Amino acid sequence: MSEQQGFTVWFTGLSGSGKSTIAEMLYHEFQARGMKTEILDGDVVRQNLSKGLGFSKEDRDTNIMRIGFVANLLTRNGVATICCPISPYKETRDANRALIGNFVEVYVHATVEELAQNRDPKGLYKKALAGEITGFTGVDDPYEAPESPELVVDTMTESPEESLRNVLRALVKLGYLDSDEVMVEGDRMHSGLTDLRVADSGHVVKES
Repeated sequence: MSEQQGFTVWFTGLSGSGKSTIAEMLYHEFQARGMKTEILDGDVVRQNLSKGLGFSKEDRDTNIMRIGFVANLLTRNGVATICCPISPYKETRDANRALIGNFVEVYVHATVEELAQNRDPKGLYKKALAGEITGFTGVDDPYEAPESPELVVDTMTESPEESLRNVLRALVKLGYLDSDEVMVEGDRMHSGLTDLRVADSGHVVKES
C-alpha cells in the first residue's frame, strides 16, 4: 500500500453554519477508507491548546495559527486533517494555506439572517443582534468570506449529506481521494473531537 498523502480540509463559516456537522461526517468517511485522520475543532482546541485566550482579533488569530501549526504537523505526517474553526479573517486562513501547502478551503455558507431565525438554539445571534453581547462574529465583528475557496457548500439549500458528497467530489478532483462514494450511512458515532452534542448511545445528536 502506498504511503497516505497528508492534506488539510479547512472548513470556515459562521457559527452554526454546519462546519462541525460536515467535518464529523467527513471524519467517518476517511475512517471507512482506512485513512489516518484527525479533527481540530475551534472550541475543543480552545479548551486545550488555547486556554486563556480571549476573543480579540489578536487572540483569535493566535488560536487559528495554533490550529494551523498542529494541522501542518499532522499533514506532514500523512494524516487527513480536518479543521473547522470559524476562522473569520482571510489573512490568517491564507497564512495557514501557505504553511500547510496541501490545503483545501471549504466555505460553509449560511447567512446571519438564516442562522438567527432557524439555527440559534442558544439564542446567541438574537442576543448579538439586540446588542446584549458584543464581539460576535458576523454581527458586530467581521467575518471575511473566502474569495476563492476550493469549494463552497451552501447549507441553506443543501442537506448535510449533499454537502458531504460535494466535499468528497472536490477531494477526488484534487487527487486526495480515489472515490466519492459515501461509505457511512445512517447515524454516526461521535468522534469526541467536535463540539456537536452526543446522545447516550454515543451517536451524534441530530439537530431538529
